[in-house]
Amino acid sequence: MADSEVDTRQREILVRVRDLTKRFDDLLVLDNISFNVYRHEFLCIVGPTGCGKTTFLNSLTRLYDITSGEILLDNEPVDLRKHNISYVFQEASAMPWLTVEDNIRFGLKIRKFSKDVADARVEDVIKLVNLQKFRNYYPAQLSIGMLQRVVIARAFATNPTLLLMDEPYGQLDIELRYMLEDELIAIWEKTRATVVFITHNIEEAVYLGQRILVLTNKPATIKREIVNDLPRPRNIADHKFVELRETVTQLIKWW
Repeated sequence: MADSEVDTRQREILVRVRDLTKRFDDLLVLDNISFNVYRHEFLCIVGPTGCGKTTFLNSLTRLYDITSGEILLDNEPVDLRKHNISYVFQEASAMPWLTVEDNIRFGLKIRKFSKDVADARVEDVIKLVNLQKFRNYYPAQLSIGMLQRVVIARAFATNPTLLLMDEPYGQLDIELRYMLEDELIAIWEKTRATVVFITHNIEEAVYLGQRILVLTNKPATIKREIVNDLPRPRNIADHKFVELRETVTQLIKWW
């Protein structure tokens, strides 16, 4: 693993976070955080439970007003009315009154894509997540793994400039999580989306990320930035994988 300053200096910056601070009254959650997100990269942010990872995502999307600092997307302040940002939450957020296909189509309708473009996008992502046979099913008829596939397909369908994912697999068993993570990487490699993936699962961060930001306990700062150049598909039993996982584990320990 090389130093991130060497590996990323020639890459195009999509998101610039500068001196980001977030307080809730007297509680300081994010403390003067600065970093870049590079176009087309898969960035994982990992840290202790409750350190402020979700607060960061909500600040980035301006669901929360930031206390100080700035977040720029393509050199402009983040504006959800202008920028194409998708957000995958911790809980499956498929709309129960819509079929699988209509859930996937929902964001395309909101953004007023033409029918021809929307049809093509839906067909593309529904194949990528292997839900062709379930396109007319409703969420209540699906397993939790299938529900997360629907939500992820919906997020990718709009071809977002930035995709934010907040521990989407945290409630899944290990076997299903690995299967969905492999599907996610396949979609990301095909779409070349920029993904910021929040997790407290160290193995997941090492398995998915091209780069890993390790946060401290609250008030959160960046403890270390690591470039993950392990080849794909990644083998969790490989000694280099185990070594990197242990490095991140030691960085995250509270003691």
